Amino acid sequence: VQLQASGGGLVQARGSLRLSCEASRSISGLTRIAWYRQAPGNEREFVAGISFGSITNYADSVKGRFTISGSNAKNTVYLQMNNLKSEDTAVYYCQARRLTTDYWGQGTLVTVSS
Repeated sequence: VQLQASGGGLVQARGSLRLSCEASRSISGLTRIAWYRQAPGNEREFVAGISFGSITNYADSVKGRFTISGSNAKNTVYLQMNNLKSEDTAVYYCQARRLTTDYWGQGTLVTVSS
């Protein structure tokens, strides 16, 4: 599975961005797709995930601000990010899980200016 992440950029605090993760195969055949992020000097951390029973889960730090969703027709998972904060600045990565194997896309940089 190949994953292509896009949608990062520079945004002001309290602004919004939508990240996209396009998969090379049908996402309905995957166990889960998730977003992770890594800020400079920090370890990679979980942000949000969606399984293909449409069960979603979020890190506490983004609950109520971020929404993960998927489009089977476009083989794409989205991360809508609202009310962005400076601490959301990071490289965001998408990860797909098929059975017990994880696949990672390249990152997309999100920079939130205060």
